[in-house]
Amino acid sequence: MFGESLTIRLAPRDLQALDALARRQDVTVGFIVRGLIASELKRQANTKARNCADGRLVARLQRLLAGAMAEARSWQDLHRRLSDLGYELRPSGGGLTVHRLSGDERLCKSSDLGFAYTRLVKRFRAPMPGHPRKMQHVLERLAPEDMEEDFEVIEED
Repeated sequence: MFGESLTIRLAPRDLQALDALARRQDVTVGFIVRGLIASELKRQANTKARNCADGRLVARLQRLLAGAMAEARSWQDLHRRLSDLGYELRPSGGGLTVHRLSGDERLCKSSDLGFAYTRLVKRFRAPMPGHPRKMQHVLERLAPEDMEEDFEVIEED
């Protein structure tokens, strides 16, 4: 049935609680542990499939890229500023993802950094060149006061 065995150490109260849970569910402790391991492996696989960025990576990228993203005045300007730092934005689904130029690595969604595609479309009053979503519904609703949306960069002391 199962090829390998595993020995784990638990605090006595955790083992007692686990044993009581197994008895209530009329299963073995091993059954519960195997189920937990399978659930965690599935969760991790789904996280990687969605390519979610971890918090530390997002924080580092925010510090590194937020100034360039906030100061850019057009898609071309944004592309140049990010490229100078070794990064680029690419269309992905209905939004944008941040990629490292060296190694072509996808890092996170631009919205993870606080710069959602819709927000950038409003800022630049145009969709990203080459993006399949043209955001016409967003552009049609822009009022003159939306033209210069302020981007605030919060710098750590």
